[in-house]
Amino acid sequence: MTLSLFDQFLSPTLLGIPLIALAILLPWTLFPSASIRWVTNRTLALQAWFINLMTKQLLQPLNMAGHTWALLLTSLMVFLISINMLGLLPYTFTPTTQLSMNLAFAAPLWLMTVIIGLRNNPTAALGHLLPEGTPTPLIPALIIIETISLLIRPLALAVRLTANLTAGHLLIQLLATATFVLIPLLPAVAIATVTLLYLLTLLEIAVAMIQAYVFILLLSLYLQENI
Repeated sequence: MTLSLFDQFLSPTLLGIPLIALAILLPWTLFPSASIRWVTNRTLALQAWFINLMTKQLLQPLNMAGHTWALLLTSLMVFLISINMLGLLPYTFTPTTQLSMNLAFAAPLWLMTVIIGLRNNPTAALGHLLPEGTPTPLIPALIIIETISLLIRPLALAVRLTANLTAGHLLIQLLATATFVLIPLLPAVAIATVTLLYLLTLLEIAVAMIQAYVFILLLSLYLQENI
């Protein structure tokens, strides 16, 4: 039986029970919990440094009202980085290759930013739908275009994360398959393919981290427009 390249993106099941929930919950068990000691170990210190650095970068353009989102945004970013990185391990499943799951993250958070803008400053929130100085004949068309642009934001967030991770996994699988085929036929070419595979794996690790950061950064920019 020949397996499809896209079989790796199917949600795994055991006795008919979907295991995607286990894949989502697993990363939280790998993080060291905070200690009450004055002197912590290197792992906790590195984790705290990384979280503080990312939080500072995310909240720098926001005013004090947006700082209440710090815990939510930072937790989601660490979670996305974790499941993206764990999905690169052999015999694992990457939940963020599922568009439905990424939409479940993007849509509610985007909707919260829109609701906050309409509640706190409805004039400015509605003003984003019509750029200043627009000629009168173009006003209806621009309002429709800006409304579509606003509504498509969560879909763009989810598709960007899904597409980047899916493409990386497919390339890794294609190169790995080519390596196994070329080993008995062209060993020299197979060695070059293995080298390229290692480099692509390093690139995919970087992509897994960068895409999680970009996802949260865009959410913070949407929040900045509405507070």
